[in-house]
Amino acid sequence: MTSEISVTLPDNSTRQYPAGILPGEIASSISKSLGKRAISAVVDGHHWDLAWPLDGDASVKFNTMADETHSLELIRHDLAHIMARAVQELWPETKVTIGPVIDNGWYYDFDREESFTPPDLARIEARMRQVINRRDPVHSEVWEREKALDHYRQRDEAYKIELIDAIPEDQPIRMYWHGDWQDLCRGPHLQHTGQVPADAFKLRSIAGAYWRGDYRNKMLQRIYGVAFRRRNELKQYLRMIEEAQRRDHRKIGNAMKLFHFQEEAPGMAFWHPNGWTMYKTLREYMSRKQVKYGYREVNTPQVVDRALWQKSGHWEKFHDHMFLVNVDMDIETGGRISALKPMNCPCHVQIFNSGQKSYRELPLRISEFGACTRYEPSGALHGLMRVRGFVQDDAHIFCEEHQIEEETSTFIIMLSEIYGDLGFPEFKIKFSDRPEVRAGSDEVWDKAEQALLSATRAAGCDFEFNPGEGAFYGPKLEFVLTDAIGRDWQCGTLQVDFVMPRRLDAVYVGRDGERHHPVMLHRAILGSFERFLGILIENYAGLVPLWLAPRQAVVATIVSAADAYAADVVATIGDAGIRVEADTRNEKIGYKIREHSLSKVPYILAVGQREVENGTVAVRKLGTRKVRSIALDEAVGELAKLARPPG
Repeated sequence: MTSEISVTLPDNSTRQYPAGILPGEIASSISKSLGKRAISAVVDGHHWDLAWPLDGDASVKFNTMADETHSLELIRHDLAHIMARAVQELWPETKVTIGPVIDNGWYYDFDREESFTPPDLARIEARMRQVINRRDPVHSEVWEREKALDHYRQRDEAYKIELIDAIPEDQPIRMYWHGDWQDLCRGPHLQHTGQVPADAFKLRSIAGAYWRGDYRNKMLQRIYGVAFRRRNELKQYLRMIEEAQRRDHRKIGNAMKLFHFQEEAPGMAFWHPNGWTMYKTLREYMSRKQVKYGYREVNTPQVVDRALWQKSGHWEKFHDHMFLVNVDMDIETGGRISALKPMNCPCHVQIFNSGQKSYRELPLRISEFGACTRYEPSGALHGLMRVRGFVQDDAHIFCEEHQIEEETSTFIIMLSEIYGDLGFPEFKIKFSDRPEVRAGSDEVWDKAEQALLSATRAAGCDFEFNPGEGAFYGPKLEFVLTDAIGRDWQCGTLQVDFVMPRRLDAVYVGRDGERHHPVMLHRAILGSFERFLGILIENYAGLVPLWLAPRQAVVATIVSAADAYAADVVATIGDAGIRVEADTRNEKIGYKIREHSLSKVPYILAVGQREVENGTVAVRKLGTRKVRSIALDEAVGELAKLARPPG
């Protein structure tokens, strides 16, 4: 260790300090104000606690509460500790496990014999505010592994012992104290509990969670919390949550009679006539778009032998998420192991491999509405948003390397059109590079990442980096939509793959007469039909664009004498290609309007004696109280125009 180190500050000035100095001390040496406002540091690009010593030359930047990203991370991380401390103060017998930061907040898993109840959350919140108001100092120490293990053995904290055993030998064992309450944590943290906003957090829910996500382990109790920097941000978030609950696609799907789920087929949707009408309408729209952009639709088997998944590399990575099938059972051999396909890529390569291909045939764009099946833990299933059986709007483009740029640009144009038609005119792009576990050499990855970066820039698209989140075979672009209440949904993807065509022996004859491996672009726009329909339902709160609505209009009678006229109106509107039904039940018109409004029928056409005599209909659009009395042919013309699918 050197006796003196050089610290480079954000203005590129340098200062000399004794080795081992704390970032908090550096902040105070720059100014008393910074010393008070600083909450953490960024040291050579790494988030750093103000109490962690610096032993060598480094660049240092200080964070304050004005820095949203780092301040929120610290607030939420500290609140996880403060919540665990509050729980153990209230129920000392409780064992604590882990408490990570997640989107909008944190959770902590507890081992407690008695179940937590909603009233307990209020007690925990109150105790947390007491802890915050104590302004207890936060400090950390790095311990030798055996000292840390002995510490937890004495306290019978088996979960912490298991966590320490999982920490690599080259990483420090860091212990944190919030006041006199201690936890194992890698940090960083704020400097005292009083830095946490006491009025900008809320405990939201209680759930079950297996220790370390393994169903063979003990079921723990997980408490979720949300936190922000300011009270108004919390209130805004809670309003958004209330609105999200109102828009829940499962509730709306039930009201609209679209689909249901049941225990006999967990994670598999039962589509009702109304829902299947929406599904088919969206699929037909996507088919037209894909034909327009030069895709040829294919269909591949549902059950595929393990050998193909092993050769493609999917078996090693996705084996635990596959549904396995024993086929060709034989007493002596035991049969062959196959799997329901979790994705379509290897099967599309088999279509490419059928018959010799020339560079003149490239790019070859093949698409499939491929039915896929993946095992998702039962606790992760969530309506249409997280299922086990789904259909992807999947496609693969086999091309030469020099065609990547043009194909990427064309794909983004196509995707933009589709998202615009579906009500999402703007989207964000994330660039995800190589993950830690991947197939292919670094040289191949360098080539793939550079090709995709160049193509994205050439397409004139802004993007943000999403490090380490690429597919195991190649880098990818992720296309993120923002819905009507501000939630982000990652839907489309484009992945550049130099690896799989080589693994599966895909070749074409080039201009030089030699055999070459094509580049394979994996692409999806909706992602899965199930999830995207769930997003659409919630984005529109059920009032989807008229062309997608399963029932576009209902003709409701006011008096029974209008039944015959209602039948004629339905026939006329139906002949114009509009999905319409008659409601001639012996119910009051107000009841009928209320019922069809709750089931999100876009247009209700009321007919009574006056309409029979005048050849008119009384049109009410969902979401308005205004009623227009217009001629039937005029109503048909308007509805036909509005119901025409885009593209």
